[in-house]
Amino acid sequence: MGLKSLIISSGYKVINSNTISFGIAPRVNACGRMGFADNALKLFVTKDIKEIQELTQTLNDYNRERQETEKRIFEEAIKEIEENNETNNEVIVLSKENWHHGVIGIVSSKITDMYLKPSILLCEEEGICKGSGRSIQGLDLHDALCKASENLEKYGGHAMAVGLSLKKENLTSFKNDINEYVKSLNLGETEQVIEIDMEVMLKDLNLETVKELNKLEPFGEANRLPNFIIKNLKIDSIRALTEGKHLKLTLKDEKSKIDAIGFNLGELTNEYKLNDKVDIVGNLEINSYNGIESIQINLKDIKKSL
Repeated sequence: MGLKSLIISSGYKVINSNTISFGIAPRVNACGRMGFADNALKLFVTKDIKEIQELTQTLNDYNRERQETEKRIFEEAIKEIEENNETNNEVIVLSKENWHHGVIGIVSSKITDMYLKPSILLCEEEGICKGSGRSIQGLDLHDALCKASENLEKYGGHAMAVGLSLKKENLTSFKNDINEYVKSLNLGETEQVIEIDMEVMLKDLNLETVKELNKLEPFGEANRLPNFIIKNLKIDSIRALTEGKHLKLTLKDEKSKIDAIGFNLGELTNEYKLNDKVDIVGNLEINSYNGIESIQINLKDIKKSL
């Protein structure tokens, strides 16, 4: 009963891996990050309707608080990175008071994706810096911590994600040690690679074909959504959504049009204009609005056509 209530409150109409990944799991996870994990457990076992309603609202509130806190820390981290030229380092290491230890791992992941560099974010509390780190392909971040462990109090994790704590007075030494070690590996420049499964044309696409992709569910880390590339499309409309955070496009060829949404790609609004010819890569999906279904592409990348 509690799970059903949570699904309804999330607004998702179809239950699939997307619903779990973006609707249910973040709300359950936010309990442990922002409050008490017991609330999620209670929601799943109680049979009291009133308690279910209250706990559903509690999980939604925690998730909203997590999103707001994550946004604040991310903005503060970006400002510090840019002002202090942190991208010149092999590993981005940031530490600050009032950063919530429950969400800095998520922010670290975003920083790593954005700058294509391993990152470690720490929260300062009573002279102790405690936090999380995320790595890039080719660098075992846990091994790097082992090599720079002289200044650490505790640490653990695996190649791609770590947790650690150290005294604030040892922060500078730790930062120098881990950067020197990673520099010695001569990893070179890191480039983001998007694997493309197939090139298609707009004439190849229809609702029935796109819906067939659902047979490949459930999607996740070991079974990612297929990426399609569509070339030589003309920009028919372009705008930013959610205070400039997201990108919304309408694209067309000689006969057909397709909508595209680029989450967290809003800054690209200033790089493209109407009638530009572009190649796009993304996941094909069905958008339902006011009972009308249409095909849209969830953008992963865009560039001007050659």
